[in-house]
Amino acid sequence: MKVVLATHNAKKLAELRRIVDAAGAGLEVLGLDDVEPYPEPAETEWTFEGNALLKARECARRTGLPALADDSGLAVDAFNGMPGVRSARWAGPTASDADNLDLLLRQLDDVDDPHRAARFVCAMALVWPDGTEEVLVRDMPGRLGREKRGANGFGYDPAFIADGQTRTNGELTPDEKDAISHRGKAVRAMVERVVSELGEGRP
Repeated sequence: MKVVLATHNAKKLAELRRIVDAAGAGLEVLGLDDVEPYPEPAETEWTFEGNALLKARECARRTGLPALADDSGLAVDAFNGMPGVRSARWAGPTASDADNLDLLLRQLDDVDDPHRAARFVCAMALVWPDGTEEVLVRDMPGRLGREKRGANGFGYDPAFIADGQTRTNGELTPDEKDAISHRGKAVRAMVERVVSELGEGRP
């Protein structure tokens, strides 16, 4: 049983494969580097759900396989939910993860701790070759610290402290993060649907 995750991001792909393996789903997860190259759609939507569907639809159409795609980001209460869909480009279109996080921490420098609430959001889309589609949204609430700690994870992880934690996502082990993360929750829920559908004979 094969599915394609519509991404070239090796860290996202490794994260999804870990979660799928831990679930014992028996799925082979391919990435875009494992299939014939095709022009990827621009992320032009203003919601996580919309961008996830854009990517999954094109991937399913091009590969003929069930396609998964996620759009994820950080929503900061003090910024009315931003960076949101701009999370990966917060410091500019060519910005690195470190650039984005450094800018965000500078912008929050004068925000008191009680007002630094934030949450990671993941919209996970599943599109079948016959055009059937579904989107699930899950989140991980928490807050932003004042400094970067830890070398694990990626993106804003080194400054994000999930509810119930004292360590940042960057200090959690991959398994610890997967158990509580927005993407972990969304992937586990979606994998259940994929396995159920394939088990019932869906091509």
